[in-house]
Amino acid sequence: MTKELKINDNIPNFTLPLSDDSLFNSEELKKKLYIIYFYPKDNTPGCTNEAKDFSSLREDFDKIDAEIIGISKDSIKKHKNFIEKQGLKIKLASDEEGNVIESFGVWIEKKMYGRTYMGIERSTFIISHEKKILEIYKKVKVKNHANIVLERAKELI
Repeated sequence: MTKELKINDNIPNFTLPLSDDSLFNSEELKKKLYIIYFYPKDNTPGCTNEAKDFSSLREDFDKIDAEIIGISKDSIKKHKNFIEKQGLKIKLASDEEGNVIESFGVWIEKKMYGRTYMGIERSTFIISHEKKILEIYKKVKVKNHANIVLERAKELI
């Protein structure tokens, strides 16, 4: 069982491949803020809406020097198809092994239609360039979430 991350904790060190064929290394944070959001699966309704909402606000996040990165267990190939199909303007990271997902405490037991299974809890973390967690959103409801995160990010800079 992973220790639950809290505000002011430092994020775990990790490196993941990104949809733009680069690597995201948590040791090399350069922007003021990082919006790292975890989502269950590419091309599903909620995940598509969330990615499109963050993409539509990309320029606003750029204005405050904030980077948006979505993380799921989907492969880079699936991420690239998702980005192309939906016209996304954000980077997606692939955590096929689930190590980063687990280290952030968002790999949880879920229930649907009477069935219990393990899956990603839709969650967003606002992180400083010093790797400190500034805000956490768990059990995210997609509607208006990207706007809420943007407004909070503006308050934090």
